[in-house]
Amino acid sequence: MPFRFVHTADLHLDSPIASLALRNEELATLVRGATRRTLERIVDLCISEQVDALLIAGDLYDGSQTSMATALFLVAQMRRLEAAGVRVFVIRGNHDAQSQITRELTFPANVHVFDGRGRTVRAGALANGREIHVHGVSFGQPHAPASLLPSFKAPLPDAVNIGMLHTSLAGSSRHDNYAPAGVADLAGHGFDYWALGHIHQRAVHCEQPMIVMPGIPQGRDINEAGAKSVTLITVDDDGRFSAEEHFLAIAAFERVSIDIAGVEEWTAMLRSVRLALEQAKAGARADHLVCRVTLLGATPLGWRLRRDHDLLAGELQAVAESVGNCWIEAVEVAVVPPQVDDAPAGFGALAELAALVEREILPSHAYREELRDTLASLMSQLPREVRDLLGADEAAEKDLLTHAAERGVAEILPRLAAVREGDGA
Repeated sequence: MPFRFVHTADLHLDSPIASLALRNEELATLVRGATRRTLERIVDLCISEQVDALLIAGDLYDGSQTSMATALFLVAQMRRLEAAGVRVFVIRGNHDAQSQITRELTFPANVHVFDGRGRTVRAGALANGREIHVHGVSFGQPHAPASLLPSFKAPLPDAVNIGMLHTSLAGSSRHDNYAPAGVADLAGHGFDYWALGHIHQRAVHCEQPMIVMPGIPQGRDINEAGAKSVTLITVDDDGRFSAEEHFLAIAAFERVSIDIAGVEEWTAMLRSVRLALEQAKAGARADHLVCRVTLLGATPLGWRLRRDHDLLAGELQAVAESVGNCWIEAVEVAVVPPQVDDAPAGFGALAELAALVEREILPSHAYREELRDTLASLMSQLPREVRDLLGADEAAEKDLLTHAAERGVAEILPRLAAVREGDGA
């Protein structure tokens, strides 16, 4: 018989989501409970598929704030697996290393938590008698700037060798450098499968040996958008590996951009939004869809959308609710004024002003220099680390100035239009 296991990582149980809680408590409650419910689904999958093992490649917890309630919930899920005869192999990641409960928690006998010294555990055998061995190394501290690969023992001969490692690989633009290891280095170590964790985007980095980063199984905010999954691995009697994705997330986050170019009526804009949300919901691999909606295009509605942003947000949420299990996390208005020739009656003067600003003012050297002086004055009053966030180099500073100028024009013209409308002009 083949050997089968589920590979996951980065569950971040009970991860805090304060930003959502400030805006929509019902949505915050949904997302806050999603990590637990996703773990329950992972356990359900292991039991229904009658797998031999569950591999969790780090960051079960979300740091030092982990509560005993979180730990007890986790133990209860591990006991469900124990009753089903499923073994569990766990390595500690950087977030787990911050938690005191990680060290104090007593798991049932089916759970093996690797330490930082590089252990090897027999996990089972194929029908032909070839043994399966799992190798794992845990984080002992929250930071691991050096590679942990030297801590792993050599692969056992005549066996299937599976390695577990929490790593940023060779580095990622959105992740700190943790236990760095190149794909070629992992492949060269001689293991048949590498069960990785840490980077929240799924990737199969190599087919032979198979090197898999399963990604986070449940996104927690808009920066973890897209379908999330766990990986079910089958090792056949010849030692070949095959992988299947299983989508178990409760909620999926998506950025939904909607082009409303030429749309002049508010109700037509709402229809466009509804169509886009229906399409996004149909393609979501989760029970709920949480969207950040961005409205794009040249439209005379721009000034109303910005002036009445609170009304816009409320109406879009109502549209989302009518779609079903759909939520609006935020609304961004990135529309631009129509060209002068396309502007409706009564908008002409402001459209001409917008065109003049875009054609003559924004590209001018004097205006750019004035913006640069203003930015320099602001920068001088900020700590250095904040300055880097605003612009780490000359190109970033230029992009920031361009964005600020364009956004300023987009914000001020609707205000002028609102004043003009209020005066009855």
